[in-house]
Amino acid sequence: MNDLTDAGFAALTAKIARDKGFGCASYKEKCLRRRIAVRMRARGVHTYADYARVLDADKTEYERLLDALTINVTKLFRNFETYSVIADKIVPALWERAIPQINVWSAGCSSGEEPFSLAALFHRHAERLGALPELARRVRVLGSDIDARCLVAAETGAFAEGDFTDTPDDLRRRYFSPSPPFTIIPEVRRLVRFERRDLLAEAPPPGPHHLICCRNVLIYFDRETQERLFEKFHSALSPEGFLVLGKVETLLGAARQKFVAVDGRERVFRPL
Repeated sequence: MNDLTDAGFAALTAKIARDKGFGCASYKEKCLRRRIAVRMRARGVHTYADYARVLDADKTEYERLLDALTINVTKLFRNFETYSVIADKIVPALWERAIPQINVWSAGCSSGEEPFSLAALFHRHAERLGALPELARRVRVLGSDIDARCLVAAETGAFAEGDFTDTPDDLRRRYFSPSPPFTIIPEVRRLVRFERRDLLAEAPPPGPHHLICCRNVLIYFDRETQERLFEKFHSALSPEGFLVLGKVETLLGAARQKFVAVDGRERVFRPL
């Protein structure tokens, strides 16, 4: 590892995988190179070998690197068009079904914005129906992520001003405290739990799941890994469940024969 050759890059990513169990081989190489380069510039080193020595000498650098590699960029109600489809088509459909508990999984939830946004939509629907007493026993939202530091932040249910740029005013006023830290209301907070989970290495959490959201996550993985994850999601969904990918991702390979589109624009699917 003494230059910026492919061999040097391969040696560094093998080291990261060996030291931290991070599945570098499943990520797109361009994405990995770009994010590693950001950390190398931040530490003032110019070769993969020098950066490997930084990782050995300063254990906190591994935390910064893994934070960069797991791409924790999100907002509350991000790309609200997708949430509109969830609110109009999915939440009412699930609520009306004769199922005792609605299980929702936000896969790759970062610091909690997505699971709290989903929980708020279920709360709003129950409130409109006068069914709030049923909400706590009927809806369970799980947020999972590989980044333990993000999950610590998610547990607080508190957000900064910049997290609300996609949030409609009525939802912000109803579900968050009016002054900083802007905290989700307790009635919604109680619907959500978090756990650390590696999408690539672990089986899905116990289901069946009636709604799985995995947005702005799969695009960073190579095609083979994406196809494996679609298989996991298919097996984790109940027959009447929904998979939400959002605009930037789509089904690949054999998964195209295992799902049917509910909303093609927002990439919302049902299992076959």
